[in-house]
Amino acid sequence: MDFSNITVLCVGDVMLDRFVYGEMERISPEAPVPVLLLKERREMPGGAGNVASNIISLGGQAILIGLVGEDEAAVILRNALRLRTGVSEMLVASPKRPTICKTRFIASHQQVVRADEESRQKLQPEEAELLCRAIDARLDEADVVILSDYGKGVCDSMVVRHLIGEARLKNIPVFVDPKTSDFRHYRGATCVTPNAKELIAASGISGTDDASVERAARKVMAEAEADVILATRSEKGMMLVPAHGDAETVPARAREVFDVSGAGDTVIATMALAVGSGMSFGQSMRVANAAAGVVVAKLGTATADLGEVTRELQAQSSSIDSPHLLTLNEARRQVEEWQSQGLTVGFTNGCFDILHPGHISLLAAARAECDRLIVALNDDDSIRRLKGEKRPVNTLASRAAVMAAVRYVDAVVAFSEDTPLEILTVLLPDVLVKGSDYRPEDVVGAREIIDNGGRLFLADLQAGHSTTATIGRILTAE
Repeated sequence: MDFSNITVLCVGDVMLDRFVYGEMERISPEAPVPVLLLKERREMPGGAGNVASNIISLGGQAILIGLVGEDEAAVILRNALRLRTGVSEMLVASPKRPTICKTRFIASHQQVVRADEESRQKLQPEEAELLCRAIDARLDEADVVILSDYGKGVCDSMVVRHLIGEARLKNIPVFVDPKTSDFRHYRGATCVTPNAKELIAASGISGTDDASVERAARKVMAEAEADVILATRSEKGMMLVPAHGDAETVPARAREVFDVSGAGDTVIATMALAVGSGMSFGQSMRVANAAAGVVVAKLGTATADLGEVTRELQAQSSSIDSPHLLTLNEARRQVEEWQSQGLTVGFTNGCFDILHPGHISLLAAARAECDRLIVALNDDDSIRRLKGEKRPVNTLASRAAVMAAVRYVDAVVAFSEDTPLEILTVLLPDVLVKGSDYRPEDVVGAREIIDNGGRLFLADLQAGHSTTATIGRILTAE
């Protein structure tokens, strides 16, 4: 797959996603509410901006059109977009409304409250006119169009009619992520991608079986005069219903779902790129299904890249439902891809022979220090040299399968040496994580990572847990 020559025009509700991290240490004396001691703040494009982020993560080019206010949030949003190579923005500034901003306050890896800043007023005629002018200025550059409707005002009937009409005149396919339950609002779209709840609301037909979903899809497709409906069905996978031809389904691969935030953005971005590159709708659905499988296993609003999607496709087509263990070259390319996207890459290593709560605590702490976490496992021979001939209890393939299923882990690799020094010097992560039972000077690879501009983090460990102790209890029980 190569989407590097595909340009997608993204039109819709653009917002700023803000994440504020802190610690809750006490209850306020003013009211029975916790006091959050703020530690860190992260900001990124949300809404249609996240669709654009997904497009560039997959290797495509994005043109983003939306509406912002004349405020600080707009400045932050524009600056965040400038850092994303591959995104060109034409955001329309309006003095009549604030930039949409969603601020999530997080303590101990849990969201405790969200504060939204937005205007509820309808799109004004002059705002709609400016958006249509922006569309006209950039439409000829696009191979495909995405309309990302979050119900915040940009996808007004005037803008939608203008965008779809002009795109269809130029034979540019239009993909719609809907919000309103009246799909006539998107009349003429090429493909509409409702989730199960949206499909039921739009069609009035309930039921989760294939026949009911297809019947509902055909009803709303007729109303929208669309060519295709792609129904996303959560754990049931996806169903593609074309105007002419039989419906196709693809199941979701069984895996732990950590967060569905932004999964719809990933689906529509992948579908648009795949169809724009010449794939059939059926092929594109399978690629989009794999991309969705990647992002739901990540914390927060996330994106997928081509390497992750390719590996997920391999896992879905495998007769053995096991995660893909990266080679060193694959891991190096993956780390480079993440870092090129401005993501912080963390690294930790170990035998992880029998996974226990102490391990999970370490992995959670490690993932909190980075955007992506790669775990390096000792192979079986190196564990035997370190632990004795009776170890490991579980083979490398089994340990990799378990490790890759852990929500905090984004990639797994193995090494055969007694220490991870060689693999660390190849990968060069941004953060090296070990347990607090180590002294900084004793951590293998710490000097090399720090000299490269990275840092060392020593995570607190849960007391009372060890693989050796677990094995001892098993033997005693026998």
